[in-house]
Amino acid sequence: MELRYGLISMADHVQEYPRVWLDRVPAALRERVPQLQHLADGSEHWMLDGQPLNLDGAASAAALMPDRTRGPARWDDVPRAAYEPAGRLETMDVDGVDLSALYPTVPGMAGENFARLADPVLQRACVEAYNDWLVDEWASSSNRFLPQCIVPLSSIHAAVAEVRRAVGRGHRGVILPAIPMDLSQLPHINEPAWEPLWTACEELGVPLCFQAGSAERVQLAPHSSYSPALADALRAMTRPVSTVFVLINFLLSRILMRHPGLQVVFAESGIGWAAYTLEYADHQFEKDLLFTQYELKPSEMFRRQCCLTASYEDASLDTRAFIGVDNIGWSTNFPLATSTWPNTHASIARWSPRVPKGERSQMLWRNAARIYGIDASYHGEGAALSAPARTGA
Repeated sequence: MELRYGLISMADHVQEYPRVWLDRVPAALRERVPQLQHLADGSEHWMLDGQPLNLDGAASAAALMPDRTRGPARWDDVPRAAYEPAGRLETMDVDGVDLSALYPTVPGMAGENFARLADPVLQRACVEAYNDWLVDEWASSSNRFLPQCIVPLSSIHAAVAEVRRAVGRGHRGVILPAIPMDLSQLPHINEPAWEPLWTACEELGVPLCFQAGSAERVQLAPHSSYSPALADALRAMTRPVSTVFVLINFLLSRILMRHPGLQVVFAESGIGWAAYTLEYADHQFEKDLLFTQYELKPSEMFRRQCCLTASYEDASLDTRAFIGVDNIGWSTNFPLATSTWPNTHASIARWSPRVPKGERSQMLWRNAARIYGIDASYHGEGAALSAPARTGA
């Protein structure tokens, strides 16, 4: 595949439209699946099994709105680029993005809203409907979309079965909530019971993906005195750093040791905190004499199997060398309020002249192509990065 812009975004979101589940589940379940409810003030809100979801308004598409602090309150106000593949491709061309790895919205950032459902039949139906919709309407419309499946967590067996089914249909990654045992009656993620899931991802050659912010327990909650804008800012700034808990657990748990072919992506993680975390993990191992019990240091396991995603950061800083340019991917976070769209290339151009072009290409597209198994090439490496022409917005 010949890339046009030299950028693969490893963390973007789709906004599901109101009939995604209504049109794809058995009639007996239709009143319980996600759907928009009209409120007395004229706004609309997503409901699941009779309960409101913790989602603001009708869609998470603030990057496309005139005021990024206010998302669309009604479905009629949602820009089509949030939920329609053709519209999304146009915005990708505006921003200079070749391919986009897709994460959900209504199911939760990592499918956690569905994982909380107590009814395994309803949970499975919701998960399968989303996974099939993403392939049937997005991936089938363009190879520039990288679909990633969510999983049911009624049991680990159900999760593994859906991974194999979904990847068989064309999904390129597996999204898992950061702390799945908080959502369902499941063993701790480090227990041997989870081995079949790690094995399935490793055998199928698809990355295991954790979305920053999918576990509120490891984020600081905004104080009641905060305005909505300040509360959103706090959540946005603490969300990436919550990845520390998930990453360190994987480095200590021996999961990566037992599955050397398993690739793990930490979406919307940022990179600024990572050098300190890896350095301190190695220091802790040395002081606790754990080097004699593990075949690799934490930083070595990380560099072999993990990838963080950056978006706005200055990747010219020396910390990128400690993290490893093979372990950094890029994203636009579209269409969230924090997205760099429509100025992603201009944002990258702030630091890219200070980075060797080989390292730059690793972070902007080569690592993503490797992780997702994409045979890609790009012949514009020597050109200066600049924003594409603003056409077709």
